[in-house]
Amino acid sequence: MAELSSNAAVMRRDRARERPGRPHRRRRRSLFQVILQVIGELLITAGVVLLLFVAWELWWTNIESDIKQEQAVEDFFSGIEVPLTPEAPSADEGDIAVDAADPPVLPAAEFAGKTFGVVYVPRFGENFSRPVTGGVGVDVLDNLGLGHYPDTAMPGQVGNFAIAGHRQTNGAVLDNIHTLVPGDKVYVQTRDGYYTYVYRNNQIVLPDRVDVLAPVPTQPDAEPTERILTMTSCNPRFGAQERIIAYAVMESYRPSSAGPPPEIAAQVERAAGQVG
Repeated sequence: MAELSSNAAVMRRDRARERPGRPHRRRRRSLFQVILQVIGELLITAGVVLLLFVAWELWWTNIESDIKQEQAVEDFFSGIEVPLTPEAPSADEGDIAVDAADPPVLPAAEFAGKTFGVVYVPRFGENFSRPVTGGVGVDVLDNLGLGHYPDTAMPGQVGNFAIAGHRQTNGAVLDNIHTLVPGDKVYVQTRDGYYTYVYRNNQIVLPDRVDVLAPVPTQPDAEPTERILTMTSCNPRFGAQERIIAYAVMESYRPSSAGPPPEIAAQVERAAGQVG
């Protein structure tokens, strides 16, 4: 009889366990497990935020800067009237070698914070036309493409016409600076005309090497005799531990009345086409 009672009790207990809806007792997590879960969730969140920041830095800032640079180029062309296609030059027009005559030079003081020219580099692509503006502050470099170091020469002037630009963000204006090869042309257009520089070489320096901006780059005490263009940007492409410096020497000048040099006529026409 006792055995039957025991069996009945066991059966009742088993049926109770099988009843639907009976809550199961959950095992409590330890404090260590809770901390691990919180850390994991924070790391995931940080990863998402980091990815969004990278996307903003490498993609969205370029879009914003491109729009502002196009507007700056448009403003530049709206303020001048020059032929957009090469014309048959007269005896005193066309390309003028730098040793034949002194080209006109813009007064630097008038263009602090203002766009005074457009730079064309065929090596960087057929659509490369970037404004150059007085100053190298964040307001210029992050928005208006190339910035001119205020204490350096202006285009066509004896000395060092030095400019700076971002490499991967804010328009990435000098992203391809490392692709230049000796002999490549760099054209600078101002209201007066077109200054043609020929690329010579580059070097990698530390950020504190301000002597690259001297009238004779890297030789602060030397007297300049050439018209030099110096372009500076960050190095490596996705870092800023160094600076890459590209040097070019002026070869010739062409007045605006003669139209653009034939090599960049299509580029100039496309850039000016942003107007109207």
